[in-house]
Amino acid sequence: LVRLVESGGDSVEVGGSVRLSCVASEFSQSDMFFGWFRQAPGKEREVVGAIYIGGGRTFYIDSAKGRATISQENSKDTVHLQMNNLRPEDTGMYYCAAAWRNMWDEWYSSASYDYWGQGTPVNVSA
Repeated sequence: LVRLVESGGDSVEVGGSVRLSCVASEFSQSDMFFGWFRQAPGKEREVVGAIYIGGGRTFYIDSAKGRATISQENSKDTVHLQMNNLRPEDTGMYYCAAAWRNMWDEWYSSASYDYWGQGTPVNVSA
């Protein structure tokens, strides 16, 4: 059983930044996708972006492009989500998810991921 643990959530003001981390109990340097999702109160979970560990390619939803960066920490078992210029609509619980397979056409789908963390909260206030 793979365990994912997120950290780094915070309360910030509009325009601020957060750097979230996700540590995996098992890790592979190939054929592994990590996704970052968020869920605002009363809303469905939505994808923010994903990273393919095998090559480092990243994917983002339109509202996160230019503000979000997903990266792997020096070939270690940790993936980060850096979010800048935060908006009130970025508020929510942020989750990381992982899957060991080709996810090129599925990176945005929560149903495609096998493992999930417990989440870390981000609150953006005006």
